Amino acid sequence: MRGHRRRARWRPAFVLLTVLLLAGVFLVRLTDVQVVQAQSLRDASKDRRSITTTLPGPRGDIVDASGAVLATTVTRYRITAVPWIAAKAGHVEQQARRIAAAIGGDAGDVERALTADPSSSYALIAKQVSFSALQKVKALDLGWLYYQSVSKRTYPSGAVAGNLVGFVGADQQPQAGVELGDDRCLAGTDGRSIAESGLDGTPIPGSEAVVKAAKPGGKVALTIDRDLQYYAQQVLAQRARQTGAAWGSVVVEEVRSGKLLAVADWPTVDPNHVGTTAADDPGALGSRSFTAPYEPGSTMKAITASMLLDAGVADPASRVVAPYRLKTADGADVNDSETHGDERLTLTGVLVQSSNTGISQLGRRITSADRLVYLKRFGFGERTAVGFGAEAGGSFGSGAPDWDPQTRYATMFGQGLTVSAVQMASAYQALANGGVRLPVRLVESCTAADGRVTPTPKGDGTRVVSKDAASSTVRMLENVATKGWLAGDVKIPGYRVGIKTGTAQEVDASGGYGKDYLVSMAGVAPADSPRYVVYVALSKPVKMNTSQATAPIWRKVMARALQSGGVVPSGSSSPDLPATW
Repeated sequence: MRGHRRRARWRPAFVLLTVLLLAGVFLVRLTDVQVVQAQSLRDASKDRRSITTTLPGPRGDIVDASGAVLATTVTRYRITAVPWIAAKAGHVEQQARRIAAAIGGDAGDVERALTADPSSSYALIAKQVSFSALQKVKALDLGWLYYQSVSKRTYPSGAVAGNLVGFVGADQQPQAGVELGDDRCLAGTDGRSIAESGLDGTPIPGSEAVVKAAKPGGKVALTIDRDLQYYAQQVLAQRARQTGAAWGSVVVEEVRSGKLLAVADWPTVDPNHVGTTAADDPGALGSRSFTAPYEPGSTMKAITASMLLDAGVADPASRVVAPYRLKTADGADVNDSETHGDERLTLTGVLVQSSNTGISQLGRRITSADRLVYLKRFGFGERTAVGFGAEAGGSFGSGAPDWDPQTRYATMFGQGLTVSAVQMASAYQALANGGVRLPVRLVESCTAADGRVTPTPKGDGTRVVSKDAASSTVRMLENVATKGWLAGDVKIPGYRVGIKTGTAQEVDASGGYGKDYLVSMAGVAPADSPRYVVYVALSKPVKMNTSQATAPIWRKVMARALQSGGVVPSGSSSPDLPATW
């Protein structure tokens, strides 16, 4: 009986002790949850009920020399829906028609997106709509529609300078041209926003908050003159079609700065419609003026002549007897393009008549090793300072400077070595600039979003030949323009001009010379005080395989450059140098 009473007294104490222990455990746990782990649990909870969205930093603009926009980024809007809420609200077919009318889409497509999976929490209604269309959709006041801003790259000038500007892919990543080469300046910095979501995973309207603001990219300014670029592209396209050429290039370079004012290619790409160009001609997605190496032909004779003058082994009146065919003692076999008897030509006359045999005899007064040094000074064999994507550096053929006899002579008149159109323009810039070649320039500067301007380094000029040698070469080119067979085709009233033509056989699939030609023309104006170089090349013209195919392009583009640059007419006549003796 007494033991029973003791057990009875301990029961309440045991229960109380148990309750106190449990309370202590709950208190410790509560403290752990509300104090120790509070922040981490809040973060975890927030992660589970929040939606993070990337805010793309818009790419910067690409503009021409005057500030005209060639590439820019516009804001578009993605529209999505929650199909199960739409189904619950009812009248899906009617609402689909209203949405389609607002965005200018197809009602059937909208309805299919909403009804494909009526239990789904996500359906894409439109990838990109304008701000005005977005406002129309919002006015419908449909709570199950959601909107997200997206960036779209657009090119206001279309195909004008498209070969240079380049383009971006579907993911807005750069693919070619300046877009790719200057991405470091153009690329924006992405931001981030967070919105709370409901139990069904859809964002709660009005809950979005920007965590990190997006930053726009910088602006790239080119040296290109958009109007001159447009004109050059139009003239080139018209003549290329007339002659049936496979492709063509026009390069306009400013003599005193090395700036490229126009680099036209045909065919060319419209960055707004890349797929069409890729299907028709994948090679036109870039700029063949930079990327397509070829044998230049007789435009190289002026370069060889300047070497002879600089080395002091010839002058414009140096004499040579030029036969139709020349067989050298070391086994080379050189001939001119047309049959003729022996011609008594000066170095000037060699350029006027474009004699292969004449330049070969005079050119061997310089060793191959010395001539290779000159070629490198002119910028051949390496990429230009522009560093354009996939740019070709060209080559000097196998074995340089220990060329075989045939190649040794061929390289004097532009065969057996390869160049690009921009390289040839740069070489003539050196002749027009008193023998100093300036680095070729395409990008003028990068302006960051905060206004800081970083100009492209101009670089130092390279003395290629002496001032006298360069000036004498230009005077000989003037005689080509006044006495050559295309004198009437290249005349620009009021201005002294100097030109050199080029016709080179193109290498076929077998590696040998085929029946196709690349025709070209290089020239400067005004020759008495050169301001511009214009270089034109047409590949495989089937209806006219001589330099006459390029003459109208050269004359029209050079005349437009002189006009747009406000260049006053020449105050004197071209010199009359003896071409024969």
